[in-house]
Amino acid sequence: MTKHILVAGKLHPSALRVLDSAEGVSFDYVPDADPTAYLPLLPKAQGLVLRTQTLNAAHIATAPDLQIVSRHGVGYDAVDVPALTKRGIPLAIVGDVNSRTVAEHAMLLLLAASRCLVKSVTGFRAGDWAQRNMFEPRELYDKTLLIVGYGRIGRHLAQMAKAFGVHVLAYDPYLGADQFAGAEQVADISAGLTRADLVSLHIPKADGPLLGAAELALLPAHAVVVNTARGGLIDELALAQALKEGHLGAAGLDVLEVEPPSYDHPLFGLDNAIITPHAAGLTEECAERMGMVSVQNVLDYFAETLNPDLVVNGPF
Repeated sequence: MTKHILVAGKLHPSALRVLDSAEGVSFDYVPDADPTAYLPLLPKAQGLVLRTQTLNAAHIATAPDLQIVSRHGVGYDAVDVPALTKRGIPLAIVGDVNSRTVAEHAMLLLLAASRCLVKSVTGFRAGDWAQRNMFEPRELYDKTLLIVGYGRIGRHLAQMAKAFGVHVLAYDPYLGADQFAGAEQVADISAGLTRADLVSLHIPKADGPLLGAAELALLPAHAVVVNTARGGLIDELALAQALKEGHLGAAGLDVLEVEPPSYDHPLFGLDNAIITPHAAGLTEECAERMGMVSVQNVLDYFAETLNPDLVVNGPF
């Protein structure tokens, strides 16, 4: 019997070719950026490949035949996992296909923010050649980087940073003391912040900000803070205030608490805040890998060969 798959969000062409050539499946493809565009087709789906759209309990209730959901990524904040679990529906992720890609982006933001890249480029384009004599950019060499969350991405970033002569601290309460190779373990975030010139966040979404006004105040005035993990980990109002008042050097963010943001966001317009549109993992190569695995997860489920290591709920 033919299985019907719904693809919600734009996929790399290689992943679509996998679906086109798969036997025993049909599919609907909704590349529309509107996060609700896929919902009218959800009731007839048996498999769902999901990009960044929300999938809540009410949505799941409209899909009586749904058997498998595969996220085009590793995070699933927008998915109601308990509702899936209650129905016995596995949620699969793509595994380690983007950790090095995201680490590269974090390294990019650390460099660009430290070297005042946006200010330099916009000033030059406006005819301000003399800004070069302000000596504002700072080197990474001999600075101290605190990595919060020392999983795959954090470890890749540590390797990259050390190549620039950066001393690496790491905080991760879920790791044993023997799991901090390549970094100096710190016992708590506050202890790390008081020593850090640079901070990069690589942890899951929390109930509230990890870095608020009090935590940002522990950093030196030249410090750079980077977040490529999840929006909401930094109090954005406190961050904007610290940047405006000169209590913090710069910030590089790939994620915001509300996405897409409103364009009166307090961080917009600050030349010491670099913001990218949640694109750290969206290189051409990584988009292809994520698309291929997210599609293959659904096909593998129907073939009863889905890798259980890629399932975040269950077992069923």
